[in-house]
Amino acid sequence: MTTFDFRNHEIDANYRLTDVAYELHACKDNAGRPVDGLYAAWVILNNPKEMNAYTTRMIKDVIVALRRAATARDVVAVVLTGAGDRAFCAGGNTREYAEYYAGRPEEYRQYMRLFNDMVTSVLTCDKPVICRVNGVRVGGGQEVGMACDYTIASDLATFGQAGPRHGSAPIGGATDFLPLFVGVENAMLSCTACEPWSAYKAHRLGLITDVVPVLKVNGAFVRNPRVVTDRWIDDGRIVYGELKTGDEARAALDVVKAGTIDFSRLDARVDALVTSLMNTFPGCLTKTVEAIRTHKLFHWDRNRESARAWLGLNMLTEANAGFRAFNEGPKDAREVDFVRLRKKLAAGEKWSDTLIDSVLPKGGDAK
Repeated sequence: MTTFDFRNHEIDANYRLTDVAYELHACKDNAGRPVDGLYAAWVILNNPKEMNAYTTRMIKDVIVALRRAATARDVVAVVLTGAGDRAFCAGGNTREYAEYYAGRPEEYRQYMRLFNDMVTSVLTCDKPVICRVNGVRVGGGQEVGMACDYTIASDLATFGQAGPRHGSAPIGGATDFLPLFVGVENAMLSCTACEPWSAYKAHRLGLITDVVPVLKVNGAFVRNPRVVTDRWIDDGRIVYGELKTGDEARAALDVVKAGTIDFSRLDARVDALVTSLMNTFPGCLTKTVEAIRTHKLFHWDRNRESARAWLGLNMLTEANAGFRAFNEGPKDAREVDFVRLRKKLAAGEKWSDTLIDSVLPKGGDAK
């Protein structure tokens, strides 16, 4: 057989990934055997010490890695996931936000150009993109995950937004995508109240494709004990999939800590989805994926530029305060004093470093 001289369509074939790992995993046939010459490209956010929070460099790496997978002729699908067993992605790196971007609106605006390009790279990848959720998917991590075409999640994972509690607005995709998944009012509640959803609740509401147990206790897989999975109605309210609270939550957490994490079922479910995608005509699959993506792209393309500009300016005020509070505050107090802040603004005080310092955790007096 004559060897065809392919052109290389990567932007920079010599770019070295540092904050993202890129791995080729052999596709499997219907019997579970590796297929020679066909792969799933795993793009792995590699910052587990900070819950895979993306830095400026990591965003660049994701863009390049997705382009690499998109142009690879032997790649069937992309699996976007995080390193470790605690998080897919906790969103933007608040340390970098607080130490570099806070107070620098034009710098953050340029950063948001990169973030927008990362989300667009997911939405326009020439291969289907599977989000493998191995833990927390929150904030910008949730937004990147929703840009993916499928989500297979560990049942220990949690999903949500955090912007209004930490000085930002979830306009990097959440306000565009979430109403398409779960309806306007559920999206409104998630984006404003910032309460985490369990993987079971996310699945029940239609946010994700599938949920897989990953916790082993005494050698056997068990469902996430922190989630209500056996009660449907409580005082007229659906509680299936809600996270437990109080003593129930503390007891369940002890069970989790005593168990071990095993992602073999999660990976098997991801492999099975890749196998299903492999067993289709590639052109027909691509066109179908692109057609369904247009619903997300319609809203994303309308809003991303104005969102970028607003987020840049917000680094002078609320984001400056919120990200500094998260970065500088003690582990159990990483939010500003919202009551104090609102009272000061209502009294006519201008935004300033003095105002910000007074509402940081343990900052100012106790009024």
